[in-house]
Amino acid sequence: MSATIVDRASSTMDLARSYDGAEGFPHWILARAQTQARGRQGRSWLSGQGAFAASLVMQPNCPPAMAAQRSFVAACALRRALATYVDPNLLAHKWPNDVLLQGGKVAGILLESSGAGLNVDRLTIGIGVNLGHTPKDVPNASFAPVGLADVTGQMVPIETFLEVLAAEFAAVEHKLVTQGFAEIRAEWTAHAARLGQVITARTTRKTHKGSFEGLDEDGNLLLLTSSGKTVIPAADVYF
Repeated sequence: MSATIVDRASSTMDLARSYDGAEGFPHWILARAQTQARGRQGRSWLSGQGAFAASLVMQPNCPPAMAAQRSFVAACALRRALATYVDPNLLAHKWPNDVLLQGGKVAGILLESSGAGLNVDRLTIGIGVNLGHTPKDVPNASFAPVGLADVTGQMVPIETFLEVLAAEFAAVEHKLVTQGFAEIRAEWTAHAARLGQVITARTTRKTHKGSFEGLDEDGNLLLLTSSGKTVIPAADVYF
């Protein structure tokens, strides 16, 4: 495992942008503390005491749609890693990029990519996990947070969690490369929260409410609404 570990950073995503590839790809960047962590759509991500904050820098050299599939690779790897410490039945995936523990958000994923034309030659996957206790006073939280230590009563060292997560990510990434996204989609869906139940998906233009039918072949959300099956590529999901 190639990794850089620092005591403090504005965010690991910021550090990832300046990574020059000297230690190869993929490469993990882990910070023991972040001062300006963020999630999707510029939302802040509160890094509480003992929180895990890391970014994985890759060179997928693939179309954007395939690069985006790594969000589901990361989600599956996160669920597998967390299942090392808690009952797997307590964990679930929340579309598009969260992992839930006992119904609360324990982990989130953020993707940033760059490239020329229709090729993504650099992909960074930011991962935040509440390994400690539930963060307090989370600003603009769209989903209630939970901490791993709230369930286990113990603190997992962030370096230890990185080793577990990196191994699981490598395994799921190998599954994607050798077996295709259909297998990743199947694993993700098997542990999806509220599958077959009514959920709400809010885009920048519209709010959709319907039965969560899973993912399409590209990882888009499938909702069965009163007007029929709806494919949603990006949204915030509420239960």
